[in-house]
Amino acid sequence: MIDSPSLTLETAASKFAALGSEQRLLVLHTMVRAGPDGLSIGELGERCGITGSTLTHHLKILSAAGLVKQEKQGRSTICAGADIAEVEALSDYLLSQCCADCDTPSKDHRHG
Repeated sequence: MIDSPSLTLETAASKFAALGSEQRLLVLHTMVRAGPDGLSIGELGERCGITGSTLTHHLKILSAAGLVKQEKQGRSTICAGADIAEVEALSDYLLSQCCADCDTPSKDHRHG
């Protein structure tokens, strides 16, 4: 098996495990769509329909996996958004592993 230069099998598995929840996938999706300015916890919760300790729990898991970044501004926690480089590295890893034996190079395969 060929590893992506930026991710090992173990690291990729850990990141995919963090995405093993519909709610966490929704949180990451919402943060990617929010762009680099991110969202406050309140706004993120409203957009996802997830509040309180449940949202905090999911953010902690995504943050530990390196898929999102959080920062405090005053008394509010701002979710700086998804770490796009990490999300892309995970996507590239998946495509390179799944498409390793196909005729079309995975780097030419992009989703729109």
